[in-house]
Amino acid sequence: MIDQIWKRLQLAFSPGVLTRGGDDRVQARLLSDEVLDNVRHIEPYGLSYRPLPGAQPYVFFPAGDRSAGFAVVTGDRRYQMQIEGGEVAIHDNQGNYVHIKQSGDIEINAAAAVTLKSPVEVVIDAPLLRVTGDILDQSSSAGKTMAAMRQTYNTHTHPENDNGGPTNAPNEKM
Repeated sequence: MIDQIWKRLQLAFSPGVLTRGGDDRVQARLLSDEVLDNVRHIEPYGLSYRPLPGAQPYVFFPAGDRSAGFAVVTGDRRYQMQIEGGEVAIHDNQGNYVHIKQSGDIEINAAAAVTLKSPVEVVIDAPLLRVTGDILDQSSSAGKTMAAMRQTYNTHTHPENDNGGPTNAPNEKM
């Protein structure tokens, strides 16, 4: 009886290699040539991911039943980020990431646009907002960039009240 229990315990967990991904079911190669087509892919609450073929699932088999496996953790060393102890990162296989650093900085790297959506507002509570590129307001309509507004301000003139002629451009540039 103890031998039977021990054999079931040995079959309860198995590392593998993902051969096909999917939404809630994956295919994995376990042990030497054991290929399972119907492994449930379990995701932690609030985190969704689709591992790529070649990833390493760790499969749990309740009561050692190899016909009903659950991939409880899936890692992929090919795309693992190098981070410091205590840090956290969410990343993909394309180099996009959100990295919470020990310093308190949060770094976001995206190959394309970063979109923040809110039906009410987006609040940035900071003493300084630094932007390395241009800023475009009212971008869904005929908005202007900050550079275009600055150019308009720096070159604008007014009718002079005393003589009706135009004033010089502002003496202090924006």
